[in-house]
Amino acid sequence: MNSLLTHPCRRSQAAEQPAVFASKMVDMLAVPTFVLDTNCRVMVWNRACERLTGVGADEVLGTRDHWRSFYAAARPTLADLVIQHRTDELDKLYLRATGQPDADAPLCVESWCDMPYTGKRRYLAADASPIYADDGTLCAVVQTLRDMTEEKAAQIALEQLATRDGLTGLANRRCFDDTLRAEWSRALRQRQPLSLLMVDVDNFKAYNDANGHLGGDECLKRIALAVANEMRANDLVARYGGEEFAVILPNQSLKGAAIVAERIRCRVERLRVPHGAGIERHVTVSIGAATALSAADSEPCQLVAIADAALYRAKHMGRNRISLPLTEAL
Repeated sequence: MNSLLTHPCRRSQAAEQPAVFASKMVDMLAVPTFVLDTNCRVMVWNRACERLTGVGADEVLGTRDHWRSFYAAARPTLADLVIQHRTDELDKLYLRATGQPDADAPLCVESWCDMPYTGKRRYLAADASPIYADDGTLCAVVQTLRDMTEEKAAQIALEQLATRDGLTGLANRRCFDDTLRAEWSRALRQRQPLSLLMVDVDNFKAYNDANGHLGGDECLKRIALAVANEMRANDLVARYGGEEFAVILPNQSLKGAAIVAERIRCRVERLRVPHGAGIERHVTVSIGAATALSAADSEPCQLVAIADAALYRAKHMGRNRISLPLTEAL
């Protein structure tokens, strides 16, 4: 009796047309997948890829325009880099990259994509697997995609909980300590100045007593925003503790730090937050500044101590003022 598997009339269409069957199978996968030939032209663009990108297969098959599905400006996908032997560029193009181009495991990368056709910004993980002929020559590269936007958003939220002050939204003390150590090391390597401001709300205990803790919280939030609005992109403002804020100013001289400090003092004064305790008419801040120029034999804590001492002098001299260190720098 003839077997169903060997009877010539019973052979499946897939057995006669393996390439067609493989293409249909990839098309039905739930994982967004596309395949590029050795000229970086799209051979396969499955339905899941259409749903993810908003781009139909008929728009990209046979073209090199697949990048438009992910980016507003021309740049290679992971599959392109594998085909063009440009995997040394992975670290420049992606936030995270693992794997080796010559290893059995696929290359894996992660990055944000603006997705021009859907108008959505998505965090995508991509894997690229090369396909070789029997003689070892490259035939194509398969790239699969995973939408990790929700996972990335959750990760960012957790990181913010760990590094952000819950009341003001500024960096917290832990983030300040980590950043100061990192900027201290960088300043030493690059032989650049590093400045620090310690900012304290004047007579804040009396303000709290007169306005209650809720009023005190609102006051701190307004001052935090005022301080943050004076920062450059690379500066860091943190809630150091209670009513005290700390500002890290990379590559900023003492003179420049004094200018920033005075701008902060004036901005807070212009808020005209009523004090309500009869001590002062409006809420003000006192600020101490310090700068490290060549601190190879010093520690970051010494910079904090000098700025704190300057802050204490500003308080002693009458508050609502800035004070510089008695010695110019570490």
